Amino acid sequence: MSKRNTQQRRHAILSMVNEQGEVSVDTLAKHFATSEVTVRKDLAELEKNGLLLRRYGGAVSIPTEMVSEPEEQVSVRKLAIAKAAAARIRDHNRIIIDSGSTTASLISLLNDKHGLIVMTNSLNVANALNSLENEPTLLMTGGTWDPHSEAFQGQVAESVLRSYDFDQLFIGADGIDTARGTTTFNELVGLSRVMAEVSREVVVMVESSKVGRKIPNLELPWENISTLITDDGLDMKAKQQIEQHGVQVVCAPAE
Repeated sequence: MSKRNTQQRRHAILSMVNEQGEVSVDTLAKHFATSEVTVRKDLAELEKNGLLLRRYGGAVSIPTEMVSEPEEQVSVRKLAIAKAAAARIRDHNRIIIDSGSTTASLISLLNDKHGLIVMTNSLNVANALNSLENEPTLLMTGGTWDPHSEAFQGQVAESVLRSYDFDQLFIGADGIDTARGTTTFNELVGLSRVMAEVSREVVVMVESSKVGRKIPNLELPWENISTLITDDGLDMKAKQQIEQHGVQVVCAPAE
């Protein structure tokens, strides 16, 4: 199939997802008379461009509340969150940095920390850590590559993590349920829970716009979370609801 036809099919897929809200891979394959492998590649590319969200067996349209804010504003908020997170890290700490853009923003602020040992399941995080002048000791989980999260997952990664203990875990989230905890569109949540198990302090880094998002998969319940670091746009009622679970909430002011 030509590149033009591929683009036409992907445009049509996006239209179907937006019209119906959720469409299965099987339905799309039959509709376009193509293989499920091809459809999955189409969905992966559309998700990469921020046009839809993949779910197990299909895809869903992006909820209205997830439409991105201007990049400059988002960057300021993420930087504020990252600065508050970096302030909690001491020299010689053993930390885990999970995959994600918000957690990755923390890395550039670690150059003044000495003797760090950092575990990650993300190639992007690993490459960024390798560029630091203070040369922290880098550990990789290994495991099975998951294109959805762009990180390593699975039993091998979980087994490697259980061989260590850490002072802190820095992890993001697709959404925050004030009653349950962090939520995600990803079906693979096992590694996140193991990361929390082997860490003395679990720090969730998330923008306030993600608080209250109704996402089906619970990743970390509140009892497994020590601290939530967000920006100063967090609603006070939501802050109080989260604090009732024994979680420290830090609202970092944007500079």
